[in-house]
Amino acid sequence: MGNINNPIQFGQMDLTDRVGIEVGIAKNDSFKKIGKIIGRHPVTVAREIKENRTKLQGGFPLGNDCKFFRNCHKRQMCGADEDACNMDCKRCKGFNCREHCEMYESAECKKLEKPPYVCNTCPDRKLCKKTRYYYNAKYADAAVKRRRSDSRSGPQASEEDMELINQILKPLVNKGQPLTHIYAEHEKEFPVSLRTLYSYIDAGRLSVRNIDLRRKTGYKPRKKEVASSLVFQNQEYRQCRSYEDYCKALNIRFSEHEVVEMDTVKGIREKGKRLLTMILRKNSVMLLFLMPDGTADSVKMVFDFLELGLGLERFQRLFPVILTDNGSEFKRVDDLELNEDLLYRTSLFYCDPMASWQKPHVEKNHEYIRYVVPKGKSFTPYQQEDITLLMNHINSTKRFSLKGKAPYELIEEDDEDMRALMDLLKMHLIPADEVHLTPDLLKVTR
Repeated sequence: MGNINNPIQFGQMDLTDRVGIEVGIAKNDSFKKIGKIIGRHPVTVAREIKENRTKLQGGFPLGNDCKFFRNCHKRQMCGADEDACNMDCKRCKGFNCREHCEMYESAECKKLEKPPYVCNTCPDRKLCKKTRYYYNAKYADAAVKRRRSDSRSGPQASEEDMELINQILKPLVNKGQPLTHIYAEHEKEFPVSLRTLYSYIDAGRLSVRNIDLRRKTGYKPRKKEVASSLVFQNQEYRQCRSYEDYCKALNIRFSEHEVVEMDTVKGIREKGKRLLTMILRKNSVMLLFLMPDGTADSVKMVFDFLELGLGLERFQRLFPVILTDNGSEFKRVDDLELNEDLLYRTSLFYCDPMASWQKPHVEKNHEYIRYVVPKGKSFTPYQQEDITLLMNHINSTKRFSLKGKAPYELIEEDDEDMRALMDLLKMHLIPADEVHLTPDLLKVTR
């Protein structure tokens, strides 16, 4: 317990604070004085007493606390016939005077409506037959700890609720759908929150197990190697296009939502087909292009295809700024930034070496690709239509980071540029329950 000059404290009260309140009540101190002694606001003291006082039920006849009970002989207040019921309403177990009688007036003590809200120092407390309240520091502290323990004891649900959850969850998890996607689509059907679903799975209360869910990956900031970074900065293709230049130009030449992140995904290291991946930050839509190899010519072919299908102006609006890594396939900057007529179609910037976290959106979305095509598996058996199917399932997956929406659902109706891009690449929304993100999605029969 502090002294009378204690500043106001914050946080949970402990037993010492409650003993100070009990002692203050015994001394008939005001809440203001008690608050100064224990270092709490007077409102906090009042709230503590009201919430954690101990109730002793009064000895009312038949449990009825109406002050007119003894002299009341009203009958048939429920509308019953006189011949069917000749009992006083106050004695009827099916009749509640408090709710139905206009004459009802509680005999509860009015003193409890005013500070100190308890009977600790009342001179009539020993003979009083009314409902009484007492504040005891030990009992109050135990009550608070019990409530706190109950609130943290873990999720509880009926067997019917658990069966319902299993029926919804199991078949969709078997399709490889992330839990966040499933919950976003079926939130109204689940009787619990997303966090509680994870708690159920951790506790083993559902047929779905942690092993059935996608791995949880933690990303740590990478340390830059200064010497290596300086070597890269001096390379010609990076001049005025480094990540530092990108940061300086951000919000001056272009805005965050105009940025497109770009990368490649390999199948078997250094061999065979590769994926060129782009993600539009404004709506998190990821584009996937199957290339015959990982050369600069293949990347240029994708750029030329997009410009030809969309037109130069639309290409410039959709891909005004591209942030990528330092792979050899991206080093022919003029071939990518300029079209055949030597007109600028985009601006390229490069991340620092070994700093893939500088383009986190596209890196994170690669995880969805690996759900279907694991590392070490070649892209050679696939055609672009297979990759388009994969792209549509990924972009139809609802995300917690997108407030329960899928990237395709974030495309605005009047966004003609995006609609043109979707038509060109045969992109369309997959119904939520049909989203499939396991290797079974691409069953190659060729």
